[in-house]
Amino acid sequence: MATFAAALKMKNKHAKKWLAAKGVFGVGVGYKDPKNHKKGAAVIIYTESLSAARSALSTVAAHSTGTSAPVRIVRSQPFRTNASYKQRIRPVRAGYSIGTTEYSGTLGLIVAKPKQSGVTYMLSNNHVLNPDNKGGLIPTLQPGGADGGTLSSDRVGTLYRYVKLRKSGQNLMDAAISAPRFSNLVTPRYATVGAVPGYVTSYKVGEKMKKVGRTTGRVSGRVESIHTDVQVEYGEHLGTLSFHNQSVIRGAKPVSLPGDSGSVWLRSSDNYATAVNFAGSQDGRISLAFPVERAMRAFGLQVAQPSGKAAAIKRRAASSCSCTRPLTAKELTRCKPKTAKGKVQR
Repeated sequence: MATFAAALKMKNKHAKKWLAAKGVFGVGVGYKDPKNHKKGAAVIIYTESLSAARSALSTVAAHSTGTSAPVRIVRSQPFRTNASYKQRIRPVRAGYSIGTTEYSGTLGLIVAKPKQSGVTYMLSNNHVLNPDNKGGLIPTLQPGGADGGTLSSDRVGTLYRYVKLRKSGQNLMDAAISAPRFSNLVTPRYATVGAVPGYVTSYKVGEKMKKVGRTTGRVSGRVESIHTDVQVEYGEHLGTLSFHNQSVIRGAKPVSLPGDSGSVWLRSSDNYATAVNFAGSQDGRISLAFPVERAMRAFGLQVAQPSGKAAAIKRRAASSCSCTRPLTAKELTRCKPKTAKGKVQR
């Protein structure tokens, strides 16, 4: 039986080669048998065909891995980003359409600076709030432009800070925040759930999650793999981008369709925020997400509370390789947010 440590070692050693194989979309770490955890860990390869997986595996001789971790092949369609939403709501809350004059995505969370009462921001994906990845003072609409939102009637904020997406090298998150025009335009509520008490610093393979996104609504899923390196198609402007140590959350029905980008997964047991959805498989049953802890630390934020008091942070020692790990100091430096500059677009 392989340990998560052995599976992670094997993944880290060979993911780059395997991802280079045509038809392989992701390499992560999960259970060998999701229905029987006693069988231990495995490296999971997400691929459109068995032949693509075999081609990837042939690049590395089994005896050279230095571990005994098995490989589980999971059939998947290519991963892609999501965007396109609808309904106008005031005050603005998480789970609803948000975007720019042309594009739409989901508002993931209302967040706040610690010890700054009344100062809140809207958290979503960078590709939702800053679609050209250039960081000007881009108006934020609710609903987004793809859902009929207009600059004259629906501008609720302006892009404030973002983590720039890298065309070369590995990305760790797809995140940006928008500053509301007026504080009473937003409320620290999450659709169908209410107040979100805080966020977790780590979660593990097998945990149950739920979320609300513009397209799929309220859905549930389970963490299938973590430490997952993936290639994501971002369209003509950015092309295919590489992401390191992401999470795959799978649903029995679609959980990540166009219109769900930026939606935030909550832990089913207590409504604590866990991960930010930014892409998915074509059939929608796979959500690609990064730990929300990364965005909170990068931007220096917490989950906004109706009372204005400090939000809770549930900390878990991530010593086990079956749990997501907080960013290292070096990784955090790589993710230093940029501040939007220029004139507000009108």
